[in-house]
Amino acid sequence: MSPRVLGLEELAHLVESRFTAPRVVVSGNFATPLTVLAALDRVVPTWTLHVLNAQPGLPSRAGLVLETCFIGPGMRDQPTLSYVPSRLSMVPVLLATTLPPDVVILHTTRPTGEHVSLGTEVNILPAAIEAARARGGLVVAAVNPHMPWTYGDAEISLDCVDVLVEIDEPLRSAAPVAPDPVSQQIGAQVAARVADGSTLQAGIGAVPDAALLGMLSRQGLGVWAEMISDGVMGLDRAGALDERRPMVASFMFGSDELYAWADRNSRLRMLRTETVNDPARIAEQPLMVSVNTALEVDLFAQANGARVRSRAYSGFGGQPDFVVGALHSRGGQALIALRAWHPRADCSTIVPLLDGPATSFQHTAVITEQGTAVLWGRNQFEQAGALIDQAADPRARDELREEAAELGLVGPAGRS
Repeated sequence: MSPRVLGLEELAHLVESRFTAPRVVVSGNFATPLTVLAALDRVVPTWTLHVLNAQPGLPSRAGLVLETCFIGPGMRDQPTLSYVPSRLSMVPVLLATTLPPDVVILHTTRPTGEHVSLGTEVNILPAAIEAARARGGLVVAAVNPHMPWTYGDAEISLDCVDVLVEIDEPLRSAAPVAPDPVSQQIGAQVAARVADGSTLQAGIGAVPDAALLGMLSRQGLGVWAEMISDGVMGLDRAGALDERRPMVASFMFGSDELYAWADRNSRLRMLRTETVNDPARIAEQPLMVSVNTALEVDLFAQANGARVRSRAYSGFGGQPDFVVGALHSRGGQALIALRAWHPRADCSTIVPLLDGPATSFQHTAVITEQGTAVLWGRNQFEQAGALIDQAADPRARDELREEAAELGLVGPAGRS
C-alpha cells in the first residue's frame, strides 16, 4: 500500500487528531527536518520530541518535552529537558519498551522505485520504525531532494511508511575547522599508536579530527564507527583505507562536501545502531582503535564525558560501547584523548576523583598534549602515577600527588 502524500499542515492536524500528547522520534544530529517539527508545534498542544544530539533550531516551549539519551546543543539547558541515561546500543531497547514512539519522522531522499534512503542518519531510526508500527503508530518520511542516497540499513521500503511530506530544506552541516596546535599535538600522539591495517572509530571534536589527519600516510585502514566525518573522507581520498573493506557507520557529522562524497558511495554502509554499537561486533574488527575524548579523567582512570559539575551536558553515547568492544578486539586499543588543561574553565582535566558518574573506564591509554599515560595492565598506583607524570599539566601535578596520597593511590614504595 502506497503512503499518503500530505502537506505539512495536513500532517500536523493528522497527528493532533490521532494522538494525545504523542511521543515523536525524529532524525537527529544534522538530519533533523526542522520545517516539519515547526509545523507540528504550531498545531499539537502537548507532545514529547525525542532527538539524539539535537542541534540548535528545535521548537521549545511549555507543553513540549525535549527528550533524549544524548544531549546536543539544541537541548542543553532547556527547561523542559528530559534526559534518559543510556548507552547508545541500548536506546533501541528503550524504544521497544519504556519510550515507545507514537510518531516517527524520517528525513529521507525522494523515492527511487519502492524505497527511500535515510541518507546521513540511520542510527536508532529503524528500531523506532519497528516500535511505532508494532503499536499502530505513524511513520512519516519527509522527502528532500538535498538528502544523499546511502546504502545498507539506510534503504527503507515505502511499505514501512504511512505518510510522505515533501520538503526542500538545505541540509545543515558542520564545516571542518583546522585543528589548533594543541589538538594537532594530541592527534599526532594518537596517530602514532595506530598501525597499518587497524580499524578506526573516532568521536566528535577537534582532537579526534586531528588524530585522523595524522593517519593520512597509513595503509589498509578500516572504519567501523557510529559516526563518520570529513576526516574519514580525507583518509579515503589519501588512499589510507583498505578498498576491499566497506566503511561502516550509523550517521554522518560533517560538511556539504562529505554529503556529496557519501551520495551513492558503494563502499559506505550505513547500518543501524544495534549492529554498529554492539560491543561483540566491534570486538570482531581487526586491531580496533577507539578514539574518544572526555571532559575530565580521574586518578582511578575513570573518564567523564557526559556531565559538567552536576549538570547533564551530553550523555554516554557510544563511548562505553566502543571502549568495551575495542578492548576485546585482538590487538585493539581504547584511547581517551583530551587537553590536559581546560582553557575556558582554567583548570586541570586530570582530576583526583570524578564528582559525578563515569562515562567509561579501563582505557588502554589517556593522551594529552603533555604525553601518553599507558594504563592497560598496570596496577592502581602505576595508573595514577602515569596520569600525573605523563598526562597532567605541570601546574596540577603537585596537588594531584597530594590528592593521590589521600586517596590511597601511593604505592608501598612511597610513589604513585
